[in-house]
Amino acid sequence: MRAHKRLIQQLQQQGIKNSAVLEVMQSIPRHIFIDEALSDHAYANHPMPIGYGQTISQPYIVARMTEELLNQGMIDNVLEIGSGCGYQTAILASLVRKVYSVERIKELTNKARKNIMALNLNNVQFYHDDGHWGWPEHAPYPGIIVTAAPISVPEALLKQLAIGGCLIIPTGPKGQQVLLKIVRTRDGYERSTLDDVSFVPLCEGIS
Repeated sequence: MRAHKRLIQQLQQQGIKNSAVLEVMQSIPRHIFIDEALSDHAYANHPMPIGYGQTISQPYIVARMTEELLNQGMIDNVLEIGSGCGYQTAILASLVRKVYSVERIKELTNKARKNIMALNLNNVQFYHDDGHWGWPEHAPYPGIIVTAAPISVPEALLKQLAIGGCLIIPTGPKGQQVLLKIVRTRDGYERSTLDDVSFVPLCEGIS
């Protein structure tokens, strides 16, 4: 598809270099994750609404977060906070052995599961819960990606990160958000700022 190919070219021009990430972004059909009425814009490089006050992230941000996670080294499994419609989930599931995905909105949990099943990806486990608490049952995780922005980094997610593991997370109030990369060391946590970003807030509770 011409629009899909053009999107991949845009990602390369924006600095995405990881060939595995680019190949998966090319292979995963983004249009199945959005409403049919918006399908003409499926491969535009911007976020789109998916209902319930949530969005499917801009493809560049999906690629950027995934690339930074993989740059940390061999990652066997990933905790994703914020399944949404399952697009970021599908990208991760195509690159790592296992994805554990937490979503607070029940309808989106079901939607993401349906989309992942449609792609025959069998290495994703979903959990309907408040993402601030992570998923301690399967911790520690070598990689954690958060797709909504808390005001500050939840302590539970830091504790569930493996030594040497990497957390990619947007934080801050609307209009002042930054994307952080946090690596856990034996002595603590190393933080670096990747980009200025704009995400929906990471809300508490379930619905």
